[in-house]
Amino acid sequence: MPIANATKPRNIISQPLTRSSFAPYGDVVENPVAHHVNSIPSALPSSPVPFILANQNTALKASPVSSVQNLYHESLTKKDARPVMSMFACFPRPLDLDAAGKSIFRVRILERHPFTTQTFIPMGLSPDDLSTKYLVIVAPALPSEQHQQKGPPDIQNLRAYVAHGRQAVTYGAGTWHAPMVVVGRKRIDFVVIQSVNGVSEDDCQEVEIEQEGLSVSVPLNGRSSTGAAKL
Repeated sequence: MPIANATKPRNIISQPLTRSSFAPYGDVVENPVAHHVNSIPSALPSSPVPFILANQNTALKASPVSSVQNLYHESLTKKDARPVMSMFACFPRPLDLDAAGKSIFRVRILERHPFTTQTFIPMGLSPDDLSTKYLVIVAPALPSEQHQQKGPPDIQNLRAYVAHGRQAVTYGAGTWHAPMVVVGRKRIDFVVIQSVNGVSEDDCQEVEIEQEGLSVSVPLNGRSSTGAAKL
């Protein structure tokens, strides 16, 4: 596995995941209708993608809410890819404490899917549940003479976001990101949608981050590497 040098220890402050802040890296899917609204509103809610009435006026539909890309024709192998839907049961990650006693997650691996978007859709996590969230950790690609915009990750411009149970996230094709990081008390199950062609280098590329070189602050209180967490 290639190694990405973090140059010197850095801690990234995580921020709430929003559609606008994440736009350079992909899409955020989030319903603007409050989760306690259980009847069709008299006025259609404002949304980046306009709602329309559907299903005999018993539903609101917005489409498309996220990009779906299959760029495998750009790969060196040119091997056709197929869409796949998978399930990931992601368990809470162990966290460390920094010198100030605050929770941090050490970033050790980044990966990318160079020719496909990848969408994570959380299931079963209530938006009112403050005990569990997930981190979305991304980095742009450095320029490459061989493949434009498909070089190694730009560690110096890594970003970290905190997502909740009402948010799905799509990583843009070629976006470097950490494998899914759940923090808090509970497991989160995700439906994951992407394309694959079965060629490992086409489907997923990984780099290892220099040991202890990069971490993300996590908005938790009182969690050690083995302890419970409070959000």
